[in-house]
Amino acid sequence: MPNPDIGGREKILKVHMRKVPLAPDVNPHVLARGTPGFSGADLANLINEAALRAARVGKRLVTMGDFEYAKDKVLMGTERRSMAMTDEEKKLTAYHEAGHALVAMHVPKSDPLHKVTIIPRGRALGVTMQLPERDHLSHTKQFLESRLAILFGGRTAEEIIFGPDNVTTGAASDIQVATQTARGMITVFGMSEKLGRVRYQANEQELFLGHAVTQTQNVSEATAQLIDQEVRRLIEEAEGQARQILTDHLEDLHTIAKALLEYEMLSRDEIDQVLRGEKVVRDDTGGAGSSPDRRRRASVPTSSDPAPGANPEPQPGV
Repeated sequence: MPNPDIGGREKILKVHMRKVPLAPDVNPHVLARGTPGFSGADLANLINEAALRAARVGKRLVTMGDFEYAKDKVLMGTERRSMAMTDEEKKLTAYHEAGHALVAMHVPKSDPLHKVTIIPRGRALGVTMQLPERDHLSHTKQFLESRLAILFGGRTAEEIIFGPDNVTTGAASDIQVATQTARGMITVFGMSEKLGRVRYQANEQELFLGHAVTQTQNVSEATAQLIDQEVRRLIEEAEGQARQILTDHLEDLHTIAKALLEYEMLSRDEIDQVLRGEKVVRDDTGGAGSSPDRRRRASVPTSSDPAPGANPEPQPGV
């Protein structure tokens, strides 16, 4: 039996939510959008994690924040708030993620921006997350081109703010995903006028006990070079689009990055608030006696030196 679609996930969540006391802000539909590929058991575990988190901080009701925390923990790993970051690393990460977010807000076609965080999780120093309105069955060329621009928003923001000599390794996974996407557009989806509606596969391998025993080459050297040229063209156009958006909205880039340094995590609504010049007011813990200073203070520690052996990478959560 396949995993449930977005409608099925929402119904499963509602069934399991009957067992826990919910706060008024809990939205099963938003949670269903953010859990593609989850099975019924995964969704039940998500609700248990949210209830445990609420209990740990002394809440009587399970809030949407608890569900978001549980979802992020399942998808990306536990928060590493104890990992010391230098001020420069935090600033670089904030601008990297702000670049992803700002490009996502201005490309022609993409999934809606959900939230941005610079709290380290797994190997990622930060994450920009988008949520689809529904489960995608296919993607348009415009959507994929927009996706490429979003992937390069982080690296391009680093270059604009800190200069070409100060870009970081944080875009490694972005570049990998972008290259795979662009190559798929050219060789699989027929989205190149120069190469036409033909499927090109450089190496088709027959596997035996996990080892390649035969390889066949079904493209000429000239065609392989043309494929590489077309992939590079898509990548360069995406970088150019990201650069244009960030240049046109440079003040917004600074505003989002500064807000991330202060609040560490911003939802789309909160990003809209800071862009309007408003203050973000929240209660992250929900516990009694939470003060405004506690709610706003950054909790990722700062160190004068990087954590030993640490080389994690900022990533978009898309």
